[in-house]
Amino acid sequence: MRHWRRIAVTLLPLLFALLHVSGVLHLQVLERLESIIYDTRLRATMPGTMDTRITIVDIDERSLERIGQWPWGRDRMARFATELLDRQQVAVLGFDVVFAEPDGSSGLASLQRLAQGPLAASPGFSEQLARLTPELDYDARFAQALQGRPVVLGYYFTSDRDGQARGVLPTPALSRDRLRGKPLRATSWQGHGSNIEVLAKAAPAAGFFNSITDSDGVVRSLPLLAEYQGQYYESLALAMLRVATGYSDLSPLYDAFSEFDHDVLSGVILAKGQSRLLLPVDPNLATLIPYRGPGDVSGGSYRYISASDVLEGRLPEASLKGQLVLVGSTAPGLVDLRVTPVGRTYPGVEAHANLLSAFLDGANVLQPNFAPDFDVLQLVVTGLLLALSLPLLTAGRAVLLSAGVLAGLVGLNLWLYQVQGLVMPLATVLVMALSAFTLNMVYGYFVESRTKRELAALFGTYVPPELVEEMLKEPERYSMDAANQELTVMFCDMRGFTALSEHMEPLQLQAMLNGVFSRLTHIIRSRRQGTIDKYMGDCVMAFWGAPVATPGHAELAVAAALEMTQAVALLNEEHHRQGLPQIGVGIGLNTGTMCVGDMGSDIRRSYTVIGDAVNLGSRLEGLSKTYGVTMVVSDTTRALAPGFIWQELDRVRVKGKAQAVTIYTPVGTEAEPLAPERQQRLATWQQLLAAYRAQEWDACTLLLRNLHAAEPGNILYSLYAGRVEALRVLPFQPDWDGATQFDTK
Repeated sequence: MRHWRRIAVTLLPLLFALLHVSGVLHLQVLERLESIIYDTRLRATMPGTMDTRITIVDIDERSLERIGQWPWGRDRMARFATELLDRQQVAVLGFDVVFAEPDGSSGLASLQRLAQGPLAASPGFSEQLARLTPELDYDARFAQALQGRPVVLGYYFTSDRDGQARGVLPTPALSRDRLRGKPLRATSWQGHGSNIEVLAKAAPAAGFFNSITDSDGVVRSLPLLAEYQGQYYESLALAMLRVATGYSDLSPLYDAFSEFDHDVLSGVILAKGQSRLLLPVDPNLATLIPYRGPGDVSGGSYRYISASDVLEGRLPEASLKGQLVLVGSTAPGLVDLRVTPVGRTYPGVEAHANLLSAFLDGANVLQPNFAPDFDVLQLVVTGLLLALSLPLLTAGRAVLLSAGVLAGLVGLNLWLYQVQGLVMPLATVLVMALSAFTLNMVYGYFVESRTKRELAALFGTYVPPELVEEMLKEPERYSMDAANQELTVMFCDMRGFTALSEHMEPLQLQAMLNGVFSRLTHIIRSRRQGTIDKYMGDCVMAFWGAPVATPGHAELAVAAALEMTQAVALLNEEHHRQGLPQIGVGIGLNTGTMCVGDMGSDIRRSYTVIGDAVNLGSRLEGLSKTYGVTMVVSDTTRALAPGFIWQELDRVRVKGKAQAVTIYTPVGTEAEPLAPERQQRLATWQQLLAAYRAQEWDACTLLLRNLHAAEPGNILYSLYAGRVEALRVLPFQPDWDGATQFDTK
């Protein structure tokens, strides 16, 4: 690929982004940016209208001034509840406060202690106390006002170290026997602060009012269900919804994905007869709060009424008829103000009102279980699109493409949020896209303009000029850096060089040797696209596949070796006419993973290959004389060169390599089929190898006799004949794999 280096640079932001979303690399700045984007999107899309179905009765500063400090006596709370439930005729009354302690303000407890102590002998005192008890038992009066009415009490869970539990919890919304045996992944708590028993019995519906505070201190979501001692309890907003709508049954809707030790829900289902209502939840059984406006009395989302006006009967009769009423506080001293995306001092009670409003409208928003997978998908698609496209474009078109991609990402995110109610991640993909664009532009400006000159300077010393010209067409693909690649290496050694040196003058020998090397080099480099590594005396070392990538490097190397053999045969004809000794070549070929690059010392360096695969190629060249063939090829090279006809020679273990290697020699090409007699000899030879490895020596002798008759003087057949005679006297070896060990180089 022409622009692979530039593509790789452009893909770097994608790599870091994927590491971040997978949790391997924690980039807090991206998490903070995601929160900023969510808050901005929320504020930009808030309806800013008032929900007339819900009213907040506010224990505000004016109420504390007129009525007194909180908590108020339960006698006042009884009048408060009666006013709302009877005179104002509200549909549901929910308390975002908890009544965790008995009310002792009437002095009833002190009078009862007197009646049981110093005044126990005074029957008149006991009788008067009995008559006054209904009036002085403020808790009972408040409980009576709530008894059998559409009231939802509030309470809270806590995770303090001691796990203290006060008050009476309501019946769990989901008990253990409603689940599949595994716990749900939810917020979990060790303690609670709930209402006193008399009130809990009078108003059995109750919901917790805990919120979830994110790491930046902002409240963006509320748990719909929370776990305590293996049971699951409902939130205040969910409890009020169930009381208001009559959806008494609650059941879990399991997600298709299930963790190892937890079940995951995609929602909860409320049922009333045949009617069903689905409330989606995130993996932690929470839901994001769809804030309607900036909050508080001036926010305009809900009607606020001072609690003092309710207690003092200032409201016209039935002015709250059919309303869902939440009792909470905006007074700073009562510490129920929260930091939210839409306000720094947001009333906690209004957060529950927002959630209840969304339940009624079916307008919940949440981040679904598959949000991380969606993030990975959009990162991969966006990253690959930019990486593969930007290097091909001019600067102006690259800007347009990047701007279009960013606009598309933002548009898709907004559509999913507003139309589908899905909160999908956006920050990481935006930063990744901007970073990819910036890196691509910087690379193109600072690096690519100098690449051709640097490449010519680097490689011009080490590789042929024609390869440098080819590389300059796509300079970004090449580097002098060492790298592991699958290549094919050749070692070609001249035979008979010593005899030539004895019959020729040094200058004549030099000229002849240069002529041979020139012919072989031309075949390797010009005709078969190979790279000459080095000349070592009368040996040539070359490789295929680098620096110019060559998919068919093994096939090219074999073709080069065959052509070199033919060139040596023609050269020998010339020697014959000149009365010079004949020369031969031994060639070893191997394909494998090699380290290729600029290597050496500060004084001298070369572009070369090293590694175990290179060493094996050298060993194979040395075996060519042993097996009486011109070329010995490894099984990896043979497998990658399908256009040739092969004769298997042996299985060998060469020095420095414990694993046996099957070696071959080419005997022709598939384009020119062998003569029938030659095909028959190859088939007979393959039968011989099978018998040899099965240690069937008599069969080997018979097959070798037939082969010798067809080709007398064949070194390979003589080699195996000697082996068979030597092995015949040995006992059968069950673990023998037929491989021959070579301990010399």
